[in-house]
Amino acid sequence: MTVVVFGGTGFLGRRVVLHLLDRNRPVRVASRHSDRGRSLFGADVESVRADVHDANAVRDALKGAAAAVNAISLYVERGKDTFQLIHVDAARRIARCARESGVEKLVHVSGIGSDPASNSSYIRSRGQGEQAVRTELEGAIIVRPAVMFGPDDAFLTVLIKLLKWLPAYPLFGRGLTKLQPAHVEDVAEAIVRLSEHDHPERVFEFGGPDVLSYRQLLERIARRAGIKRLLVPVPFSLWYLLARTSQVLPSSPVTVNQVELMEVDTIASPTMPGFATFGIVPRSIDEVVAEILHR
Repeated sequence: MTVVVFGGTGFLGRRVVLHLLDRNRPVRVASRHSDRGRSLFGADVESVRADVHDANAVRDALKGAAAAVNAISLYVERGKDTFQLIHVDAARRIARCARESGVEKLVHVSGIGSDPASNSSYIRSRGQGEQAVRTELEGAIIVRPAVMFGPDDAFLTVLIKLLKWLPAYPLFGRGLTKLQPAHVEDVAEAIVRLSEHDHPERVFEFGGPDVLSYRQLLERIARRAGIKRLLVPVPFSLWYLLARTSQVLPSSPVTVNQVELMEVDTIASPTMPGFATFGIVPRSIDEVVAEILHR
């Protein structure tokens, strides 16, 4: 009953692996860097190098597997790693190879708001990736988390650091974009349960207990941290200008993709199955904020 986790060394993927291990499920971590898998999980996990651009490598990773999870994601395009290649082409390849290999269940991780018709290359690729997966493997399960947080994330951790460091914090627009942050551990637990049991639904959306505007989120974090900061509205047009002029730098402070995402609400649909389907009570950001602050 081996479960293969593509992207098993990433932020979400490694939690999926740990939750599977807690259930004594045999796990195979498939990633570009097999040594990282071995350093993270030791001898408890089979770690294999798998280039998701290579169909033969994907098939080898899936040999003998009962289920697979595709937790691979890309947030910034660099060199040959593009949204099209990772979110669409690689997703299609994994789904096709899973079907050909007789894998009983495939869980594909996408994101809330995925839309194949979006003007945003990131959002569009996520939507097209879902379509490609369902075309190759009709029974594939699509998981759409909201923005995820955890003690070692690139979300709350960065916001807290910036709020502490900046005398005034620039908002995306007026800070009205709505978010529903989900704890990464809750998402991982839901994915593992999906890999274990059959459900009639094929698309799930996972959002946390709180729906907050970007401004409200920052105010909440600042209050928890005991700091006062001026929150300054900055038009999206200026953010796009900054993103486009700084994209030539080795490490851009903000990308066009990030600006596009901050223009779109990411809230789980009340009509879609989510955490409640599994009896999971999602955790609030407050406990993680407190943990980060007390490091």
